[in-house]
Amino acid sequence: MYTSVNSRVASAYQKIGAESRVMGASAHGLVQVLFDEFFVAMTMAREGLRNKDRVLKAKKIALAGRILQGGLLESLDMEAGGELALNLRALYNYCLQRLTWANLRDDEEALAEVVRLIEPVAQGWKQIEGEAHV
Repeated sequence: MYTSVNSRVASAYQKIGAESRVMGASAHGLVQVLFDEFFVAMTMAREGLRNKDRVLKAKKIALAGRILQGGLLESLDMEAGGELALNLRALYNYCLQRLTWANLRDDEEALAEVVRLIEPVAQGWKQIEGEAHV
């Protein structure tokens, strides 16, 4: 399926911006980049779904899944994190299942659910950084 020039330019700009943010970022900052990129991917997946652009939808859902699985889930310290890490692992795994469902069934509500579930975690993460600098 054809993507507009604006969409391709925005995607290239976003990639450069994300790469720039990663260079020199703290461990906390790197996780923040993961959350930010996750939400961008989810927004674009929903846009692809609404516009019947199945390729965009599938690519962005896959990207969101890779961020959850290969970034956020893999970065959990299961030994030091205790119950919180266990709960986050369960949440991320559930969200991965919902992303798969959303992709297979073109279910925008499932995508919205995943965003609603991850938003408080991302906000909490952002708040932790603010408290660390106080």
